[in-house]
Amino acid sequence: MSRFIEVPARMLPPETLDALLEAFVTRQGYDTTDTTGEGMHGWVAELKKQLERNELIIAHDLELKMTEVMTLARWRSFGRDIADDEEEGDY
Repeated sequence: MSRFIEVPARMLPPETLDALLEAFVTRQGYDTTDTTGEGMHGWVAELKKQLERNELIIAHDLELKMTEVMTLARWRSFGRDIADDEEEGDY
């Protein structure tokens, strides 16, 4: 079994998804002090669009028992591709 599995965003409660995306925004150092009034909410909305376009992945590390958002490039750096778990039968 693989150490990492992809977690479809639709399987997460909305508040959990928002918390993961907010942690990603903070970790990546995005500027949440914009003057448009969007701030963190604007970034979360943008990241949800990126999830829909498969530009971001929600991955769960089975070894560390941690879930995080990562770019598709980072996911692939682990030797993975989208929906590898389904193809390999690792659930």
